[in-house]
Amino acid sequence: MTNEALINWDVAAAAGKKVVRGGPQIPLKDAVEVVAQLRAAALSADEHVARITQIQQPAHSAPTMVVDRPGWIDINATSISTLMDPLVRKLAAQNTTSAVGRAIGSRVTGAEAGAVMGFLASRVLGQFDIFGPATGQLLLVAPNIVEAERKLDVDPADFRLWVCLHEVTHRLQFTAFPWLSDYLRAQVAALIDESDLDADSLKATLSSAVAAIKERRQNEAKNGAKNGGKGILSLLQSPAQKEILDRMTAVMSLLEGHAEYVMDEVGPSVVPSVASIRAKFKQRRAGRSPIDRLFRKLLGLEAKMKQYANGRIFVDGVVSEVGMAGFNVVWTSPQTLPTVSELTSPQDWVARVRPTDRLTAT
Repeated sequence: MTNEALINWDVAAAAGKKVVRGGPQIPLKDAVEVVAQLRAAALSADEHVARITQIQQPAHSAPTMVVDRPGWIDINATSISTLMDPLVRKLAAQNTTSAVGRAIGSRVTGAEAGAVMGFLASRVLGQFDIFGPATGQLLLVAPNIVEAERKLDVDPADFRLWVCLHEVTHRLQFTAFPWLSDYLRAQVAALIDESDLDADSLKATLSSAVAAIKERRQNEAKNGAKNGGKGILSLLQSPAQKEILDRMTAVMSLLEGHAEYVMDEVGPSVVPSVASIRAKFKQRRAGRSPIDRLFRKLLGLEAKMKQYANGRIFVDGVVSEVGMAGFNVVWTSPQTLPTVSELTSPQDWVARVRPTDRLTAT
């Protein structure tokens, strides 16, 4: 039994590409230039990220891929399918539906998953995909970057490098410290082991999410965000599941906060308009459209996304107290990662981990 028993990802990819919005209009010559500039920006970002983080860039084979929206959908359909394999195998053991029923159901949920992916594909600027090829891959979504820089009215070259700094920081995190990828995969596996979800529950939640998104699109006058339901994560209620989610939230907050720190710390000597870009980008995040807010609420991500901002508080606080070398002790092992509570109390992490003592000992 393959993962098509739950979601047919070929159908999901096709559906996502069918509903995804078209990108900004740009002449072919300019599009080729954008791709070349993004590749060059990603390459130059390596040096700046290494300097700011004080982490030596390791030799790696994680490629930089400049993609369009359909390309992003194809890559993520494959990656998510791989990530979901353990869950699918678990659900398969309790599935009594006929083969025909499973095939029909997987195509329906595939179409619904595609609608969600189509929504996301027009918003993601970049991503380091750790669940795809073994080495990972850095994705830059060219039409979304161009659209964002136009809406923000910022310098294109500066903005493209700024975005690359964020994504290259993620690549550095996972290539310099390979155990991070294993750790995240282990947390996903542990969450699945603790899960007593059934396929019908997951399908019902996905269906309600897509239905509400469609309704919100059809009637902008209605405040659909108030009717978003509890979200997928609300199905995970046991103490063990919550502990796992806290660990995942803490490490993801750390990774995001670290990347945000690098984006801003690079300074105007590298990105001349960095202060203006940050100010406008902050407004962009605060001014998300109703459909953005609805989508996050439907998937139960709103509270978790708020916690991600705490990652920046943690990085700023630790670097201020013990310097970058002391902060980098965080990458030593799972035991040196911050807890959720330490994200907003970096001094508690310093007291627990004692990074300066560790540096002295080495």
